[in-house]
Amino acid sequence: MDKINLSFTWAFVFMIVMINAQKTNLAPSKSETNEYFGIKVVDKYRNLENLNDLSTSDWMKDQTNYSLSVLSNIPNRQYFIDKRLEFDKRKSFSVTNINVTENDLHFYLKVKPGEKVAKLFYRKAFNGQEIEIFDPESFKTELKKNYQINYIKPNYDGSKIAIALTENGKEISEMIIYDLQLKKILPEIITHCWPSDGPGISWLPDNKSFIYLYYPDIDPKSAYFLKNMQSVIFKIGNDPEKRDVVFSKINNPELKINSEDFPNVILPSKYSRYLIGQISGASRFKDTYYLPLNEVSQNKWELLFSKEDKIRDFIIKDDNIIYISEKNGNNSIYSTSLKKPDFKKPVLLIPSIDNETINGVYAIKEGFVFNTSKNGVEAKLYSYINNKTGSIKLPIPAGYIAVTTQDIFSNNFSVVCSGWKNEPERFQYNFREKRFIAENLSPTIQYPEFKDLVVEEITVKSHDGQDIPLSLIYRKDINKNGSNPTFIDAYGAYGISYRPYFSKTYLLWALQGGVMAIAHVRGGGEKGEKWHEGGFKETKPNSWKDLISCAEYMIEKGFTSKEKLAVWGASAGGITIGRAITERPDLFKAAVIDAGVVNSIRMEATPNGLNNAKEFGTLSIESEFKALLEMDAYQHVKKGEKYPATLITSGINDPRVSTWMPTKFAAKLLENNASTNPTLLKIDYEGGHGGDILIAQQYANLADTLAFVFWQLGHPDYQPVKK
Repeated sequence: MDKINLSFTWAFVFMIVMINAQKTNLAPSKSETNEYFGIKVVDKYRNLENLNDLSTSDWMKDQTNYSLSVLSNIPNRQYFIDKRLEFDKRKSFSVTNINVTENDLHFYLKVKPGEKVAKLFYRKAFNGQEIEIFDPESFKTELKKNYQINYIKPNYDGSKIAIALTENGKEISEMIIYDLQLKKILPEIITHCWPSDGPGISWLPDNKSFIYLYYPDIDPKSAYFLKNMQSVIFKIGNDPEKRDVVFSKINNPELKINSEDFPNVILPSKYSRYLIGQISGASRFKDTYYLPLNEVSQNKWELLFSKEDKIRDFIIKDDNIIYISEKNGNNSIYSTSLKKPDFKKPVLLIPSIDNETINGVYAIKEGFVFNTSKNGVEAKLYSYINNKTGSIKLPIPAGYIAVTTQDIFSNNFSVVCSGWKNEPERFQYNFREKRFIAENLSPTIQYPEFKDLVVEEITVKSHDGQDIPLSLIYRKDINKNGSNPTFIDAYGAYGISYRPYFSKTYLLWALQGGVMAIAHVRGGGEKGEKWHEGGFKETKPNSWKDLISCAEYMIEKGFTSKEKLAVWGASAGGITIGRAITERPDLFKAAVIDAGVVNSIRMEATPNGLNNAKEFGTLSIESEFKALLEMDAYQHVKKGEKYPATLITSGINDPRVSTWMPTKFAAKLLENNASTNPTLLKIDYEGGHGGDILIAQQYANLADTLAFVFWQLGHPDYQPVKK
């Protein structure tokens, strides 16, 4: 017997021993039955929703310890950590969260190789001297906790900058203000905020005040978490506990704001005459109000447009609003006057563009620029000046671009271009010279390892004939003989597009001989609102059926086989992945679900559940209840079925998807799975929804995922052997 066959033999023995050991430690169970519209729903592990119950918490910790021991012993797992650290060392530093003020001050976060967290820096102009402002490790050192900066926002002249800090992935933040002239942190600490989510904060023209969203209850275990939020004005020097509310359910009863709604307020620019109030949440379109800035004290908000107008982005120029609407299946840019708004008969500026989706509109002095994408993976840029549309050639080909304009007195703007194989690069557009100038604040590094990787953008026919965009990354020397380990990532919710970005994780998978695929399933926004509506509430099955079609395509074309195929999804992507493996368990060998929505029928029992009913449905409406039941992976786990190997993760501090949801799914899989494939539950007791964690933990989590999947797909370098 050769070495590879011996490895597979011991891997099989190891797996059998592992599964048998796990089966003796099933989760404690206390069943509960509910009836909805004459349909009885049995929930055998309802008791696991009580995370304070000792039997539940003990079982979760036992499973986590067990999973960590298994994952840490997978051969070659360390490869992914070492490679990420090696890549980091090639770059003397990395820069993120760039904010440029109207007077050209550059603020940004910077981290060097070996540092745990990013620090805040600034420089006067792009070529100015760099000065460190704030190190988050100096914040509340007496508590001995791991704080990170997750949001920054300077005021208009850069004299002050708001800094939000979060601890252990909680995302909910504390906000401090650095005074650039005094060169110190001001004494006020603003608590109960979450500026990294939603529109963030808006500085007011006085450069001393800003508007932020206040969260009365910040305990994720509380029934009042994510309820009754308030937009408030904070003025530097005032007591943060004495809040000046400008937009809320209590403050504005005539607007009928629900307790779960997010009443956000923004000031579009320093020179805007109006405040914009939006009733936000888990919905793509928002009821939007406006209020003259000089009449804030009168609190008389007027309706600007409703969510039925399907406006996805807008700018305000003088007394006009220019906006993208997807109403009636269109994707066009219109204009109307703010003095007498008429959204029924607006002026059409840019009609729908064939095979492109208009994503964003950005104000410049003489007009505006807007960006589009094809299938969510091919970006384009246009200008609209003097009633004429012009194409602007990007400095480099890009799958995705982010546009930032300077101010209303300039035609210059910046773009950040990114793609599956290239690092994000920032360019300044000189309007007068009609050319882009590179302005990268961090060095651009070459990765020769990736030169032989192929990126291919294709479409796949789904079950109903729809063309599903599929992005592929693989080594050009692979053979299409069905033997390639293939990992398909998918999401499909909230109208969010899976945009191309430089993912070293994807590229490392491909370097090791795997095929990486990103399925742009319905429920996302790759093709506009119609794509979102195609995987929304009652049409949600299209999300996982699109994924299944992509998986079948990969097998049909010889990229892989059922024994070499895995799927991956996070958060709302848990619906897509969970239902794919419960509807077609025969099609996949492995699955990874990170902080996933896998028990959707219980979504309304979570703090953010009422808000998410806007996207997935509510139990109080029969058709939506049936939709929730259909998309519930937990309820579709069947006794005696052979399920793929599954790695299920969660963070104990997760404010978005309650930890008990992945826990229940793991418990039911462990009890009912008739295959020898492992089911691993891993809870991060210092993490949240996946972001805002230390770099070392990020790399460890990714190593666990890739090593686990390569192990299950039979890659010889990841097979356990007898010691």
